[in-house]
Amino acid sequence: MRVEYINPFVESAFNVMREVLQADVRRGELFLKSTSMPVMGVAAIVGLAGDVEGRVLFDMDKNTALSIASTMNGEDLTTMDELVKATITELANMITAQAVTKLHELGFRFDLTPPAIFTGDNMEVSNQDVEALIVPMETPQGKVEINVAIRERA
Repeated sequence: MRVEYINPFVESAFNVMREVLQADVRRGELFLKSTSMPVMGVAAIVGLAGDVEGRVLFDMDKNTALSIASTMNGEDLTTMDELVKATITELANMITAQAVTKLHELGFRFDLTPPAIFTGDNMEVSNQDVEALIVPMETPQGKVEINVAIRERA
């Protein structure tokens, strides 16, 4: 996986989350995963197609999702309802759109699928022969992992 694909997602996640959460965001150490991995409980996924193929997954636990959605909406949200899911989906949209804009400026061309959100226990995502780079982000609301699995089309 080329670093040119990754950096825009890392920068965008950092900038967007810092802005919408009005708080300090710290990036943890990046690491690679090449097999299936568990999802923490709430995952927004965006597919990529064009010059590259793959997906970006925004992974967090339920409490973090509720806390982020509460902060972004300016109200205390306590159940995983449609507003919370729409807010997490919008966060994924904002980060991915900013990253793709940067990638387009670098000459890369690809399309996005609308974000889909998955919630539940004991879920896992398979990388299907594509190494995934995991970018942990620490926020006051909790940990969010940006899981990027992208490869160039053969």
